[in-house]
Amino acid sequence: MGGRSSRRSARTAQRNQRPLPSDAIRVTRGQRTWTALVEVKTGTNPLEVEQLECYLDVARENGFDALITVSNQIPAIAGTHPTAVDKRKLKKVTLHHFSWTQLLTEAVMQKVHRGVADPDQAWILGELIRYLEHPRSGALELEDMGTAWTSVRDSVVAGTLRSNDKGAAEVASRWDQLMRYACLRLGRRLGVEVQPVLSRKELAEPAVRAEALLASLASRGALDGSLRIPNAVGPITITADLRAGRISAAVDVDAPREGKPQTRVNWLVRQLKTSPDTLRVDCFALHAKGASTSELLKVIRENPAVLVDDPKREIRTFRLILGASMGSKRGQGRGSFVTSVLDLLDGFYEDVIQGIKPWSAAPPRLRPKTPEPLEPTVPAALASTSLSSQDGAEPAVIRPKPTAVVDDHHPDPGAVAGQQDPENAILAAEATVAGGAIADGPIPLEDRQHSISHTPDS
Repeated sequence: MGGRSSRRSARTAQRNQRPLPSDAIRVTRGQRTWTALVEVKTGTNPLEVEQLECYLDVARENGFDALITVSNQIPAIAGTHPTAVDKRKLKKVTLHHFSWTQLLTEAVMQKVHRGVADPDQAWILGELIRYLEHPRSGALELEDMGTAWTSVRDSVVAGTLRSNDKGAAEVASRWDQLMRYACLRLGRRLGVEVQPVLSRKELAEPAVRAEALLASLASRGALDGSLRIPNAVGPITITADLRAGRISAAVDVDAPREGKPQTRVNWLVRQLKTSPDTLRVDCFALHAKGASTSELLKVIRENPAVLVDDPKREIRTFRLILGASMGSKRGQGRGSFVTSVLDLLDGFYEDVIQGIKPWSAAPPRLRPKTPEPLEPTVPAALASTSLSSQDGAEPAVIRPKPTAVVDDHHPDPGAVAGQQDPENAILAAEATVAGGAIADGPIPLEDRQHSISHTPDS
């Protein structure tokens, strides 16, 4: 009886014993204290749902605020957790996840690109980077596309894959993880935060993104993903066509809003000096369905007019596409799928994207404050010395001089009364200017007839 009782008590104690997390963090600021449990996994060890739910219960019972997990698992969408934990256990305790790749990226960006003022903190951060970059640290990069990659790839090539097939969901999830890993890897080199491009609905409901990838994989045999780099000309779209065995990187560039079509093409070609000849350029015209013209950069450099289908149609957008052969192996290294995608992304950004500056219109110019010089055909006496807003907008129009006919038998009635007709007054002024003198009083009729008859225009 004693033996049975001891074994029963041992089993009871084993059931009551709970696993303990790796560590805990407590932060105090003023009168507020924040406490979180920390669970760390290295190498290929994954996070277990049952273990995490147990930690959440411990945190809730002890009044802790959060549970933080660290592993080599990269979530498909930033801010989400790679495991499917029961959401009912997250009412009082929050769950956060960091991948080792993300921690390494943040450390490099802080030390190399932003800088650390304190020398001791800079040295400690440098040693952490050195440790995480060591092959034996356990902080691994994205190694492969999962165990189901080979079977799914062969099914896509054969055309037999269905969206509910076993392994298709794993490959779709791995593809999003690869896009997230590519963002972290490229951001580490550039010193900026590179983010995957997702819609608001996909961010709120990750299942929507997974369903779209599965439908695309089953119908087209292709996987798509986009990356947004700060201050770049546009988002980069990566496409993997498993049926054709090709991968491609593309970006849309807005064409200038002024100038002839060939002038806009020349503007683009001048910015592609270091781009490879195999780069394909698609041209999209206004109110056109699909690309109007398409040609390789090698041909466009020799003859930019090949992209101009109709000189009267306005070019609005250029699409730059660079293709490469897709690796078939599931792991990393030469000939692997992951390596081929990362190499294409690095080369496309370095040779194409970083050399393109978006077009911007020239700022408007102020009119000169000093008046423009008078035209030689305008008499100085008839020109205005005040600057108007209309000066320089249109060319001056010189009206022809009216021809005056003077009749000696019918004198000007205004002249008899001491007044002069306006038309005769203008003729008198022109005749006086042409003669080089200004009269002090009214010109007699016979002298006026003589002056008009000897003007240069007669």
